[in-house]
Amino acid sequence: MLNPATPAFLDTLRAHLPAATFREAGPEHLQEPRGRYTGQGLLLAPNSTEEVATILRACHAARVGVVPHGGGTGLVGGQVMQDGAAPVILSLARMDAIRAVHPSENVIVAEAGAILAEVQAAARDAGRMFPLSLASEGSARIGGLLSTNAGGLNVLRYGNARAQCLGLEVVTAQGEIWHGLTRLYKDNTGYGLRDLMIGAEGTLGVITAAALKLAPVPAASGTALLQVASPRAALDLLALARDRVGDNVTAFELMHRQGPEFLIEAGLDARVPLDPLPEWMVLIELGLPEGLRPEDSLAAIFEAALEKGLSEDGVIASSEAQAQALWAVRETIPEANRRIGSISSHDISVPLSSVPDFIAQGGSALQEVGEVRINCFGHLGDGNLHYNVFPPKGRDRREFDDIRPRVKEIVHDLAHGFGGSVSAEHGIGRLKVGDLERYGDPVKLSMMRAIKSALDPNGILNPGAVLRG
Repeated sequence: MLNPATPAFLDTLRAHLPAATFREAGPEHLQEPRGRYTGQGLLLAPNSTEEVATILRACHAARVGVVPHGGGTGLVGGQVMQDGAAPVILSLARMDAIRAVHPSENVIVAEAGAILAEVQAAARDAGRMFPLSLASEGSARIGGLLSTNAGGLNVLRYGNARAQCLGLEVVTAQGEIWHGLTRLYKDNTGYGLRDLMIGAEGTLGVITAAALKLAPVPAASGTALLQVASPRAALDLLALARDRVGDNVTAFELMHRQGPEFLIEAGLDARVPLDPLPEWMVLIELGLPEGLRPEDSLAAIFEAALEKGLSEDGVIASSEAQAQALWAVRETIPEANRRIGSISSHDISVPLSSVPDFIAQGGSALQEVGEVRINCFGHLGDGNLHYNVFPPKGRDRREFDDIRPRVKEIVHDLAHGFGGSVSAEHGIGRLKVGDLERYGDPVKLSMMRAIKSALDPNGILNPGAVLRG
């Protein structure tokens, strides 16, 4: 049983922490982007790993819950706690330093509160790139991105957040500091604690800093938007592109026409430069070494796609501005979705070869709930689809709250039936705890509970997230 964080409890900490640590929680700490959860708790904003350790020691001793808070951009409610004893909200926003950059090692060391865009900028200043990229990169923070094992646009080539991290600094539930901030690419000295903490959503420890992998900046990059005959044709086009340029395909995004139509409906500026608007299209980006022209490679890929009947129309960007305009279509779709308001949004993955069948069967299965609109888009190269269900035009999502559980069940049952995951890149948080119990392997869940019990015996770390208390 946890105890609430009270003003009296915080008063006991004032003798050990600077006055700047004590803050008032604002809407950004108590609400999540989709408005489905409203949190509670008292805010602490430490400025060092030692201050985090002090807070966790006190919370562990007093059995007070701790909800780590980064940029607040998570979409599964992992950053807010609305039920139970009010927790300490532990903001890492003040711990935002870039501690070191090692260009010759392709490594950057950043604190958990560093914003992703700032880490990317520091890498660019050193002549390198940090490849993790997603729509919220202007506000998402490194600690939260690692804690959810974020994916994004470049997973196809560079992998999820886990694949882009070498070492971590972590404060345990008991307030001890694990100095695991190694810059080693090879280190076989026991259990992989780094990978255990990444994706744990703050339930096993609080990440305070990370050593991250950098990559060389491609000598040239190119972008094209191609119409495709179907999702199956899109998969064949991906195979064709990889046959021609190998791992130099940086991103490969599938979009249904509903996404661009939502951009127009929501009054957003991004537009698809194809007329008529295709039913299906892919956005492809290449990053090539010196001596190769992306425009030539993309043109060759398009010509081969024409010959095979995979595509009939497309646009190849001839400038950086045109490339950015094409990417703006894909990157603005989440904002259009937010403005339209979904009945139920889903972050699923299935084996690549099953994507076309999932899409076809999903549309048929959802006819059970009545007239709805489906906006299906996502990272086709890694099988991750954002499969979101919306009301008919002119209707409000709140009118459909009664069917929301059934919509989610239909989509998740189908993904699970294809051997897929109901959480591809957003995590479990509080939104999908029931889904993890429904679809998760019983032995895996038992092992997870054993790990949680061992590392956080008082259950103070992000109570109710990932696993029920």
